[in-house]
Amino acid sequence: MTEYLTIAEAGRALRAGETTSRALVEAAQAAADAWEPDLGVFLARFDETALAAADAEDADLAAGIDKGPLHGIPLGIKDILATEEGAATAQSLILDPAWIEAGLDAPVVARLRQAGGVVVGKTTTCEYAIGFPDPEKPFPIPRNPWDLATWPGGSSSGTGGGLPAGLFLGGLGTDTGGSVRMPAAYCGITGLKATFGRVPKSGCVPLGYTLDGIGPMARSAEDCALMLSVMAGPDPDDPMSSLLPVEDYAALLGGDLTGVRIGVDDLIRHSPQVDDAWPALFADAIEVLRAAGATIVDVELTLFDELSTAQAMIMACEAAAYHMPDLQTRWGDYGAGARYFIGSGTTYSAPDYVQAQRVRRVGQKKLAALMTDLDLIVTPTSTMPAPLVADLDPVRPMDSLSGLHTFYWNPVGNPTLSVPVGFNGGGLPMGIQISGHPFADAEVLRAGHIYQQHTDFHLRRPVRTTATAGV
Repeated sequence: MTEYLTIAEAGRALRAGETTSRALVEAAQAAADAWEPDLGVFLARFDETALAAADAEDADLAAGIDKGPLHGIPLGIKDILATEEGAATAQSLILDPAWIEAGLDAPVVARLRQAGGVVVGKTTTCEYAIGFPDPEKPFPIPRNPWDLATWPGGSSSGTGGGLPAGLFLGGLGTDTGGSVRMPAAYCGITGLKATFGRVPKSGCVPLGYTLDGIGPMARSAEDCALMLSVMAGPDPDDPMSSLLPVEDYAALLGGDLTGVRIGVDDLIRHSPQVDDAWPALFADAIEVLRAAGATIVDVELTLFDELSTAQAMIMACEAAAYHMPDLQTRWGDYGAGARYFIGSGTTYSAPDYVQAQRVRRVGQKKLAALMTDLDLIVTPTSTMPAPLVADLDPVRPMDSLSGLHTFYWNPVGNPTLSVPVGFNGGGLPMGIQISGHPFADAEVLRAGHIYQQHTDFHLRRPVRTTATAGV
């Protein structure tokens, strides 16, 4: 039993003796052999160590040592996180391989491994988690398995594209402005930007110190809940990590949405481009939530443009601060997309940065006031599907991302889950965001899970064709 399973399904099959961790890993490796190199998911595959780890997890389970729901599950790790198999590259020629001591896992990776997870490889990203792929640099150009001519989104590109293709059952992404949620929407999977500070970011190459977050990516909200229960919690090396107790997120799933008040903002007024299929997909998704018992209230997110702008400014300034020495001495070694964006951070003044942070705090207060009598807010992840790789322009990024609506939620810090809601006329996935109060990650995941009990979009799988990425 090695067909395309969710983490929860694979866990049940393992404990029922219907499969093994080795069989799951071998199936994932076979999928990787079938899809790569056209898909561009991996920067590094750990085939031998993954099989050895799977055998060890099978032996533990046979001996009655059950490490929990992630025991024996194949996982992909975004390559801005340290793993003991090898240092992260951040998909860049710039990063010093010695930035973290060899042989160490980032705390979040160590937690997944201690819970029985099997790391099968390091997945592609945008350079330093920003910008678009640069074909002039020696790294894969990631593609979307639903249409190899399209991009899987970024910056958690490989994790996003690898999941629907079956190259692993769960994975890690990072989210500073939408880098978990954009690939989730474009690739038809589920991804969580947890509350800021809920998951420690130690051992992760930084982009924006006050915005970065590490999040689970998987097929379902239930799988994300299983992963978050392991990933969450403070780490002494991350002073921004929260000391609040970690919940058993999967145990809090279930039921219906009776009594839950959901504010809905379609954000059409902020959408320069809207796919023809999107209004109906969004309306249908809201009706599913209503039918599950939710009370739906139309709302308007305040300071939406201002907070989105503040996010971009803060991210650029913090990235420029980290990269300044290399920007001055190794400008040409950066890819065009990263060079353009990180370099833009040098054009802002200190007062600009402070003012952006002030806008951020005002926005947090206004959002809290708006949510006084709301439990959740639902918005589009993007009103447009995945763009064509050929259309990506590193110096005009918003030309390809004009439908994207993820930036707002990073400066406010609230938990936000992207779930798939169907496909456009060209067969490309699209998704909505479900956002909650700070540290109400459980409520966000529960709403996503309930939605997915009434839909099957998250269970759809792209079909491998003979077409190649040279289109």
